[in-house]
Amino acid sequence: MKEFLFLIIKTIHLNFTDLNLIEPIAKAIQEQGYTNPTPIQERSIPEILQGRDFLGCAQTGTGKTAAFAIPILQNLSKNKPSNRNIKALILTPTRELAIQIEENIQAYGKYLPLKHLVIFGGVKPGNQEAALRKGVDILVATPGRLLDFISQGIISLKNLEIFVLDEADRMLDMGFVHDVKRVIKLLPQRRQTLFFSATMPAEIQKLANSILNNPVKVEVTPVSSTAETINQSVYFVQKEDKLDLLAHILKNDIAESVLVFSRTKHGADKIARKLQKDGISTEAIHGNKSQNARQNALNNFKSGKTRVLVATDIAARGIDIDELRFVINYELSDVSETYVHRIGRTGRAGAEGNSISFVDGLDLLNLKNTEKLIGMKIPIVKDHPFHTDNLVAQKRDSNNKPFTEGSDRSQSQRSGAPRGGNRKPATPGASVGFKKPKNKNFTRKK
Repeated sequence: MKEFLFLIIKTIHLNFTDLNLIEPIAKAIQEQGYTNPTPIQERSIPEILQGRDFLGCAQTGTGKTAAFAIPILQNLSKNKPSNRNIKALILTPTRELAIQIEENIQAYGKYLPLKHLVIFGGVKPGNQEAALRKGVDILVATPGRLLDFISQGIISLKNLEIFVLDEADRMLDMGFVHDVKRVIKLLPQRRQTLFFSATMPAEIQKLANSILNNPVKVEVTPVSSTAETINQSVYFVQKEDKLDLLAHILKNDIAESVLVFSRTKHGADKIARKLQKDGISTEAIHGNKSQNARQNALNNFKSGKTRVLVATDIAARGIDIDELRFVINYELSDVSETYVHRIGRTGRAGAEGNSISFVDGLDLLNLKNTEKLIGMKIPIVKDHPFHTDNLVAQKRDSNNKPFTEGSDRSQSQRSGAPRGGNRKPATPGASVGFKKPKNKNFTRKK
């Protein structure tokens, strides 16, 4: 049995002897393809299931959403819902994070009778208000929209059992701390409180001390190192040329399956349409796809029926393929730790892997932050028809020191043909910054 699933079942079984309570959430977790629990999941899930207050110092990328979402779902599912009063409130600073958390709750709780909803500002409140009036068990919210609905009498927190404050330090940075304090004053005194923050400045620590009751404290540092077996490279390219560069690499340099990461759902669909038009079998998976569609796409990719899978970070969490040798970052994430998680999809179990990152002008800062996190300069591959030296110069200037360039070939061999000129089709693996496998046989991990 997978370690992650074993942790959940073992921990839940310690508290609930009725196996019918275990099966729905265990089944959903298994469908997500989770394998090993992250440190914060392993240390937090048992404590939260016991009803203890929790203080977690953990950055994005450490798996903290599952760390609190799974035990919340399990605890709330113990009792059959007799009404639809809000029992759990998850407060988060941004719309994007709120949506991400609600998508995770939907995935983990798909076989549970609990209703959940996400509310945030910047959109008309009508649909959100209508959903609230039908009743909600778990509410994910940003502070402004939550307080608006409370002031209108649409939301009541008097029956709340669990309160989660996520990314507390970012609340401080964005000026939401006073709103958070207003929300806290409306909460029942008897409740379970889960508090997460990437850092603990004095004001955040003071806030935590004021709302937590004898909490379990866990500090987890984000993953910051990449496997030595992964050969990493950067391709500098203008944004408007990225699609053509991707098609070029897939047609000329890589003959195997490739996992492509897109920052957005719309971007994933756009990439898939372009590659399909170019005759490359491609499917996209993201949060707007149904679970069946995502699972079918993943199965097609694993079986080789689909050569390229384009995924957003949330949708790609269940992808675990031992033989996958190529990952392409179509654009870099704003969260540096995400880079480590992305390229960790390849080079598994000691096998060689290859990561290629497309970098345009808007990605330069993300590249700089990523290199700082992993403690190395990622070599630049210049031998492709869409390379631009302007971006190399901008990167060098931003660092105030020479930037490392490299590929598998010598400098004299890296003079790529100009764009638009006649270019001899490359031998697979020739112009791309990766190593050829020593043999074509792969051993599936048992």
